Amino acid sequence: MATTAVLYRMHTDDHICPFGLRSKDLLEREGFEVEDHLLTTREEQEKFKREQGVKTTPQTFIEGERVGGYDDLREYFHKDQAGQSGTTYTPVIAIFSVSLLLAVAHLAGTAQPLLTLKLPLMFVAYAMVILAVQKLQDLYSFTNSFITYDLIAMRNIRYAYVYPFAEAFAGIGMIAGLSGFVVGPVSLFIGAVGAISVIKAVYIDKRELKCACVGGDSNVPLGFVSLSENLIMIAAGAWMLSIAIALA
Repeated sequence: MATTAVLYRMHTDDHICPFGLRSKDLLEREGFEVEDHLLTTREEQEKFKREQGVKTTPQTFIEGERVGGYDDLREYFHKDQAGQSGTTYTPVIAIFSVSLLLAVAHLAGTAQPLLTLKLPLMFVAYAMVILAVQKLQDLYSFTNSFITYDLIAMRNIRYAYVYPFAEAFAGIGMIAGLSGFVVGPVSLFIGAVGAISVIKAVYIDKRELKCACVGGDSNVPLGFVSLSENLIMIAAGAWMLSIAIALA
């Protein structure tokens, strides 16, 4: 017979507590029957907190003992801390993985062979577009991080605001098949400045900074990944420009 856990959580017309739902889900996955008590008004919630001497809801009780909120419940079941914390490469892995899949889908959808130089070019193009979108979501946060290490943006903050638009333009231009004379120089320039900036900040000055590559609020460290991103942009820009020159 399953053990019963008692859960008190906020559930009003204008607010459903996500941690209450997570607590209920975790208890059920751990094999508990949940006696679910909904606090349907702010007054009910405040009264419950006063009676129990707690500051927040949800609150879970198991075998008559108060376990606590969602984080306490995870600790009770020996689960890792919820969410991302500290340094992480997850955003970069997600972006590059989806970019590769988009590149494969692009070539497959247009009946082009996968094992050609077109695949890495499309991969770079889609990655640049997605990375640009990450930055454009909150330009202020992005620029606050970017101006601390980019050599041009440190001297001219306006460049920091232009950068994600230039990155998006280069990526979209590659996908659209625009002339290498138009797209190549843009990709080359932002990639070269970015690479030099990262090398100086990380490998010469030995500064520990967060990379603005996936937006201003990420915990991705500035270093090898950001340098690789810039070197890839240099390579793609140089390739497109060389093709354009060869066809001229």
